[in-house]
Amino acid sequence: MANAHAIANAGESAAAPRVRTITGADIKHSLKQGWDDFSAMPSHAVFLCLIYPITGLILARLAFGYQILPLLYPTISGFALIGPVAAIGLYELSRRRERGEDAALTHAFDVFQSPSRWAVAMLGLMLVMIFFAWLVAAQAIYWLTFGDARPESIEGFLREVFTTPAGWTLIIAGNVVGFLFAVAVLTVSVVAFPLLLDRPVGAADAVLTSARAVLANPATMALWGLIVAVALLLGSLPIFLGLTVAVPVLGHATWHLYRKVVEPDTNPPQELPRQPKGRRYAADFPVALFTPTTEERR
Repeated sequence: MANAHAIANAGESAAAPRVRTITGADIKHSLKQGWDDFSAMPSHAVFLCLIYPITGLILARLAFGYQILPLLYPTISGFALIGPVAAIGLYELSRRRERGEDAALTHAFDVFQSPSRWAVAMLGLMLVMIFFAWLVAAQAIYWLTFGDARPESIEGFLREVFTTPAGWTLIIAGNVVGFLFAVAVLTVSVVAFPLLLDRPVGAADAVLTSARAVLANPATMALWGLIVAVALLLGSLPIFLGLTVAVPVLGHATWHLYRKVVEPDTNPPQELPRQPKGRRYAADFPVALFTPTTEERR
């Protein structure tokens, strides 16, 4: 029953969200708002995104050490496919800041208490499955172009890729297939996760609303997807450290883009009161994550 409830509407009376037409100016404003959020709470956002460079470095080490170089680029670029769910804590922080509420780091984990948490988990699992499907497709393309030959060195692999017909076939086919995966993920998730945090809808409604938003704004959403791809690429170049800025800014901006694309709920349900959380200070990190404040003890 819980799974069926997560797929369907989280609230039976919830009306289907309506989408608006937006322009490039809305994307520009969303990015500005995303930067403002990041500037207001950078320690929170960077902490959430440390997993990106750490994971990237681990993957790079595995690739260089275990002869899986052909999957290095697909793995790194494929992180964009699971980015929408990985940034969900950033959406929550932007949502709280927009409402004038406390946006401490611990509030990023309030998503685990959300009524839509099962729908979030289901959509997240779907994106993870798409990510692994992309890796399988990338490996298949490599086998079709180079057979079962394993690269003997980084230099040899790069030479084969960039100076042979098989290498250029790999580049073109891989990027075309990767583009199709990226379009699919953008279509089903561009506003799905922020919507689940904001409204009593199920996974199916969130995906359909996201698809309607893309269909209503094909050029604008294509521009957004291009901006995300370029930002992630540039952030990955300095040994992935740039992602500690690119990912949080894009995550916060995604929340504001959602607010511009999806019309507000005209009859929002009354939220259940949550236990207030007191102020925490950077000097108390990381103890403050686990120690209740004076307000929370009351």
